Amino acid sequence: MQANASSEPVQPEDAFGVRLDRFEGPLDLLLNLIRRQKVDISDIPIASITEQYLDYLRRAEELNIDLGGEFVFMAATLIHIKSRMLLPSDPLVPEEEQPDPRDELVKRLIEHEKFVQAAQMLREKRLIEDNTWTRPVLEPFPDVDEEPESAVGVIDLVRTFEKVLERARNRPTYAVEGEDVTVASRIQYLKNLLLSEDGAVYLSDVFERQPGRRAMLATFLALLELVRMSAVVLRQKKLFGEIVIRKHKMFDTVFAHEESFYDVAREYGE
Repeated sequence: MQANASSEPVQPEDAFGVRLDRFEGPLDLLLNLIRRQKVDISDIPIASITEQYLDYLRRAEELNIDLGGEFVFMAATLIHIKSRMLLPSDPLVPEEEQPDPRDELVKRLIEHEKFVQAAQMLREKRLIEDNTWTRPVLEPFPDVDEEPESAVGVIDLVRTFEKVLERARNRPTYAVEGEDVTVASRIQYLKNLLLSEDGAVYLSDVFERQPGRRAMLATFLALLELVRMSAVVLRQKKLFGEIVIRKHKMFDTVFAHEESFYDVAREYGE
């Protein structure tokens, strides 16, 4: 038999030829199960989804696939939600005011789905490759050290944003009065920030300044659009190191036509 030359990872297979789809994490698995049932993500049929999720874990165990602790933790979460939904509701609380045990999970799924869509957009449009791999080595980041900078790849950027979102779940969020959190508004924010910071800023610092997860997502999408339009470039000094956002040489030219950025808001449904 000829060896498989594909770069795709080979999925485990049992003696009967049964294959098991692989997922990056439990949220990816849940989204897949929800899409298969063609149900509204805000109204998850928790009983059937839980059963399918547990069935996936059982099959993975039979095929000796180590899924990791996060999959088991999600299974416990689903079972907990299912048990809460079986409890009788409080007769003293109006039905429309009854808490829904699924709410927190739904929020996480919606947030993750937006992230997945952003990652898919990266792959389809090749936003990063087309604009950050043109020059493999740049001059040093001013006033930091003398090491050369390398271009940032898609996976590095996506992983960084995923880590930021994970940290954000463990900190309180706060609202900024009067702030209109849209992709277009975050483009303007990034422009002003780069102008005030002498043309370069650390990506982690940008996300730390955001008031909540919605602002983080809008800022992430705004950054992708700025890269696509050659207004900024993304660099890092070492593998898995801090990502630096720097003004592209076309920065001023791009922003000379700022009205084009407001088409971005419509593209993202804002």
